[in-house]
Parts: sequence; structure tokens; C-alpha cells
Amino acid sequence: MPNYTVDASILNQFSQWIATTPPLFHGDEVIMDGNTFPHSTQQMPNYRGNSRLGFIYQHVCEQLIEQQTHLSLQATELQLNHEKRTIGELDFILFNHANHRLEHWEVAIKFYLLHDKLWYGPNASDRLDKKLNHMLHRQLQHSASDVFIQQYPQWQYLSPHLLMQGRLYVNPFEREPIPSHCQHKQINQSQISGYWCYRHQMKRISEKLFLLDKSEWAIGLQYKRPPLTDTDEHILHCQSESGRFWFIVGDQWPNNG
Repeated sequence: MPNYTVDASILNQFSQWIATTPPLFHGDEVIMDGNTFPHSTQQMPNYRGNSRLGFIYQHVCEQLIEQQTHLSLQATELQLNHEKRTIGELDFILFNHANHRLEHWEVAIKFYLLHDKLWYGPNASDRLDKKLNHMLHRQLQHSASDVFIQQYPQWQYLSPHLLMQGRLYVNPFEREPIPSHCQHKQINQSQISGYWCYRHQMKRISEKLFLLDKSEWAIGLQYKRPPLTDTDEHILHCQSESGRFWFIVGDQWPNNG
């Protein structure tokens, strides 16, 4: 994928969003809660790399980890290989001086839309319950596997931790009960802060919408642009004049992905 550039001013806004925004779930012994990055004052350089938001998010998380006095980064994007093939990758291994322990972190930024009691991604093959299950029971288990311990014996007994941030969206024109939990984990209700609707419902939105660049999905509109007009695109992520985040999806969503 060709290199994609994000200006330092946007990255600085993004880093503050990461440092101050609660995760999608309330914390427990594995899921990280707020105040993950108490020190986040340094300015960041421009980003040049993969355009996927997950890559940008991981890059900013790495920069934030390096700013923390209580964390020492040991490895990033550590590949796990078995019989000449890659079977997994670990986002971060670090030493937490506050707890005097080695930790394995997986990080993710995700956006999900509530439909028929399930949270779907804009690409409807992605779902919050599936993603959470994968992160907890596959990604975070790599560091406890025999293959990992054989390859990296210096990092045995890692403590697993998940940072999952983002936003959850409801359709104000088709009200349905909002779940309090997903996979038995308590959803942070403050992160149910976006709206979504089908394309045929778009005319019911009473204010102008502005299309967001991928780097603005979390932090919102950073530069002035013309308001959105009718378009044939299947999925749009926008912000309204009042600041509300909106996803506009095709009328067959989620059945057509």
C-alpha cells in the first residue's frame, strides 16, 4: 500500500484523544481502562506509512508509550513464526516499572454500529463480539504459547493487556434497546456517542454533514471543506455542524457488507 502522510498537528490531536478518551469497555485485569498514558505532552512528527487507521493508531500509541516514565518499550510488531510461516504478531512488549512486570499489549481502534442487538463495523463482516473474542482469546494468548516461549524465552510470563478504543453508533430513526455488555464485558456507555442511518434516511438529518478523512475519524473535522452532497458511495463517515459523528450506510447494509 502506498505511503500516506498525516500532518503532525493531526497526530498531536489524535494523541490527546487517545490519552483522554475512555476505552470501549470498562477495565478489568486484562482490559485497560482510562489514564493509560498520563504523560502525553511531547509534539509528534509527521506520519508517513500505511493509510489504515489501525496502523496510524498503533504508531501514535507507540509514541505515547515512549513518553511514559513508568513504561520501557521492549519490542513492537513482534512476529511469531512456526514452521516457516507467520502465525501471529504481538503489538507491544514492555516493562511496567510501576508494577515491576513484563506486559504484552494489544491495541485497537474500532467503530461499530448497533443493528439487531449486535455491533457491526461499517464493513459488516467485522463485529464487536467477534473482534473482542479474537483479541482476548487469540491475539493475547500468543505470548503464552509454547511457540512464543521457545522463540523468546527472555519474555516468559507476560501479563496480557488490551486497549480498545473507538466509538459506538446508534440509529436515532430506528430505536432499539442498547446492550450494556458484549461477550460479558461491560460497555462504556460514554462511548455510545455516534449516530448512523441508511441512505434513504439521510434526508431526515436536519443539519449539514462534512465528510471525514480517515485520520479524522476519532478526533473529528480539522479543516474546513464543502458540506456533503448526495453521493453514490456506499459508506460515509461524517461529522455534522453541531459536532455529531454520523455513519451513512447503503440501504442493504449489513447484508451487502
